[in-house]
Amino acid sequence: MSDIKNVLHMQDITMQFGGVVAVNGLTLDVNEHEIVALIGPNGAGKTTAFNCVTGIYQPTYGSVSFQGEVILADTPQGKTRRLYGGDVTPDPSLKPVHKTPDQVTKLGIARTFQNIRLFGNLTVFDNVLIAKHMRAKQNVFSAVLRLNHAEEKRMREESLELLHMQGLAHLKNEIASSLPYGLQRRLEIARALATGPDLLLLDEPAAGMNPQETQELTDFIRQIRDDYHLTIFMIEHHMDLVMQISDRIYVLDFGKLIAQGMPEEIQNNEKVIEAYLGVSDDADD
Repeated sequence: MSDIKNVLHMQDITMQFGGVVAVNGLTLDVNEHEIVALIGPNGAGKTTAFNCVTGIYQPTYGSVSFQGEVILADTPQGKTRRLYGGDVTPDPSLKPVHKTPDQVTKLGIARTFQNIRLFGNLTVFDNVLIAKHMRAKQNVFSAVLRLNHAEEKRMREESLELLHMQGLAHLKNEIASSLPYGLQRRLEIARALATGPDLLLLDEPAAGMNPQETQELTDFIRQIRDDYHLTIFMIEHHMDLVMQISDRIYVLDFGKLIAQGMPEEIQNNEKVIEAYLGVSDDADD
């Protein structure tokens, strides 16, 4: 019997916006403690797929399971069904399930964004502390009356410890927007870690970084995977990073899965090379 534990399973995910099918019948798996990359040309549907995992989008069709539990599912109905353009035939008996982004986060899925979304006017420390409050047990009544001194103290201590572990403690009082770009990326990851995830989604974490920063990020991702016993699912365009760090890779093109496998398999896959580089008009001459 296999000891592999599945963390994330996407089954036949289709996301349609009007007549545009952004993700078309995507099925993939991410297993415990893996680093799995989702790659593809610009506009391939990668971030849309991430948005379907985190509850930002309700998929037009298909299901997303986390730790064996369906957290998002739907099938087109009414006008949407008539306009449905995905390649997978919808099952009308599929029971809709829709968890909101905050509910998905509480289940143990955290993410970063392609465009950094820090609280720019707050300090480094406050950015992490706010994320810690995602799992706070206090309610409005206890917060107003300040009845949760012990919990607040614990969260502040844990936030500072997290900053220490990420090499950001000396910047705790700095305004987040004043940090260099690479450190803002690291802070965004630290904020995601503060929610206590089992699965971390990274959307182009190396975007805008120079080669040295990219290599440091590669080492950092490996470190947090091991230190926090995480499973990591990422989108990335820096192929050096992807090939160095990924256990497995999925490739999207125009919303469809065109390849999957180990890094060395993907590097030599003709469909992947064609998707990235294109084919000349006289290729068959």
